[in-house]
Amino acid sequence: MSRRRSTRKPPEKFHVDERWAVSYMDMITVLFCLFVVLYAMSTVDQNRFEKLRNSLATGFGTTITQRIDTASGTVVPPSVAKKDSEGFADLALATKDVNRFAAIQKEMTRRLTVQGLQKDVQFHIDQRGLTVRLVGSQTFFSPDSSMLTARANRILDAITPVIVPTRLQVSVEGHAANLRTSYPSVWELSAERATKVLRAMVERDHLPGSRIGATGFGSSRPASRGRTDADYRQNRRVDVVVLSDQPESVRALIPEALKARVAQTRS
Repeated sequence: MSRRRSTRKPPEKFHVDERWAVSYMDMITVLFCLFVVLYAMSTVDQNRFEKLRNSLATGFGTTITQRIDTASGTVVPPSVAKKDSEGFADLALATKDVNRFAAIQKEMTRRLTVQGLQKDVQFHIDQRGLTVRLVGSQTFFSPDSSMLTARANRILDAITPVIVPTRLQVSVEGHAANLRTSYPSVWELSAERATKVLRAMVERDHLPGSRIGATGFGSSRPASRGRTDADYRQNRRVDVVVLSDQPESVRALIPEALKARVAQTRS
């Protein structure tokens, strides 16, 4: 009986000496990447590198500086950073608002200083905007009176022209000391004081009437709760508030922007 021949081909020989090619290709790839990185590092722009580093730190929630400048990639505090870009945009707008009110305050101070009136006005920036507090013993109003003094008119003539070109809304808020008055109540007295300031700003200094309103708070919001003459003088006042036109989400970040501005000024 004849033996049947097998039609199957014998397995091809595996050459062990060809394995080196795979390792060689991996090594060449790694070396190529290494030289690309070395070349990139040798020509790095330090300014761009700092921006990239800060941007990466922002993305990973690491605070390395207190400056707030999202346009240049600087880190914002983690407390106000959000997963999306909304928090950074709001903080940038809050910073811009603070800078705008600081510029208004600076110009008002300059104009008041020229006339020697800077000590009669106090400034405060918060979520509402810039508050210009008109405080003084006989500077603005006599006790139990809503008539503006000549010094008060000079102060209003100095600060109102700075407000006019801003196109911002203004709230004039009158206050009175909690004392007996010839008026029916301290509410009427404080409201009339606010109205007198409003009329001076509109009729004499040309602030558009559509941008301003007046409110009387009586003695409900005292600046000082003492019972001395000095305390009563502090409460006999009018606040001129230049209101922020930003949405609530932006105004809520103004305190953070103020802290950053103070820290930047001190550094």
